[in-house]
Amino acid sequence: MKKRWTALLLALAMLSALAVGVLADEQSKEGPAAEETVQIAPDAEGTLRFENLSARMKTGYYTVMSLEENIAAIECIDYDKMYEDLRDGLNQIAEAQWMMLQIPGAGETYTYKSLQDQYDTLRKTFDDIKDGKLQQDNADLVRQLRDAENQLLMAGQTLYINLLGLEDQSAALTRQAAALDRTIEEVKLRYELGQVSAMTLQQTEAGKAQAESGRAKLDAGIEQLRRQLNAMIGEELTAPLTLHALPAVTAEQLSAMDVEKDLEKAKAVSYDLYAAKLTLDDADEEYKDKARDLGYNEDNYEYIAVKHRWQAAQYTYNAAVQSFELSFRSLYDSVQSYASALNAARVSLECERSDLAAAQLKYEQGTISENALHTAEDDLYTAQDTVSGTERDLFTAYNNYRWAVDCGLLAG
Repeated sequence: MKKRWTALLLALAMLSALAVGVLADEQSKEGPAAEETVQIAPDAEGTLRFENLSARMKTGYYTVMSLEENIAAIECIDYDKMYEDLRDGLNQIAEAQWMMLQIPGAGETYTYKSLQDQYDTLRKTFDDIKDGKLQQDNADLVRQLRDAENQLLMAGQTLYINLLGLEDQSAALTRQAAALDRTIEEVKLRYELGQVSAMTLQQTEAGKAQAESGRAKLDAGIEQLRRQLNAMIGEELTAPLTLHALPAVTAEQLSAMDVEKDLEKAKAVSYDLYAAKLTLDDADEEYKDKARDLGYNEDNYEYIAVKHRWQAAQYTYNAAVQSFELSFRSLYDSVQSYASALNAARVSLECERSDLAAAQLKYEQGTISENALHTAEDDLYTAQDTVSGTERDLFTAYNNYRWAVDCGLLAG
């Protein structure tokens, strides 16, 4: 009897470690190194290209890096080895249970019941691997984590674009302040000549003070966003950061857009639609099970209720698909709209260039004042800002369109 108990205790010690180890081992293995993401052209110190933003986020942004590690922890699982380990564990637990049953009353003990619980847990995982359920569940989880990562990368790109827009606004306010300085000098002269009141001069000076206050507030916001972007690429929060201009959207890229084909691609890779379909599948399965149990009895209120819930699930899924299609088509339309607006803005810019050239000639001939020349220069700057802003709008729309096509993500 003593030898039998000694053998049993050894078996229990081994199985206790096995029960924990089999379930946790595959999750705790160190996965292969994360896939290396190469920058298109390495950024100079203190600078950042849009094309390199995602690569730098993957190697510098802690949240993205955490997602990558969690994905790697799942993808490194060796299901064949895990299956064999579980088989061995089940056999060892069964052997230990058999040994315990040789002892009168041992089958009613806490230890025996604990072994049975461990066996049932391992058996479920074993069956899930055999049926491919665990593999599919993990694949779904990886897809969800990838979607979360893509949303973060997309948010980083949006921040980059917004920063460029704010920097352009700050530059425009700087030019506006310079124009106000000229206006103040002119109003002061007219005030000394008695042509305007002191109130007019004060209002003009107050306008400049407001412009400077607005620019200071804008610049503070820019610095805050720049710190956020630094955090996303793994730089010191207060490090200087100069952003390169955005890539241009080419005519070839625009002509390659095909709303119908691209929509089908986007729907196929959308995690939201995939998750919605899984929910619908669950509803279908629930309906089939309950309806079968209730004999498809149209006079049974329980059957009628479950049928309504099943129909509601179908409508919910159809609504999700329809909403996705509407948003995608709006993205496509916005790209086309901004492309047309950019062409018009460029025509206006050329007109302003011609007007400035004419103004420079008139100034050299002495037929207009220096302030009139500066006004023509300001009009050119305004036209350039319009082109720059429309280029940024077009790039934003096209970039969002590509996120939708390639990853199924729709900009919020």
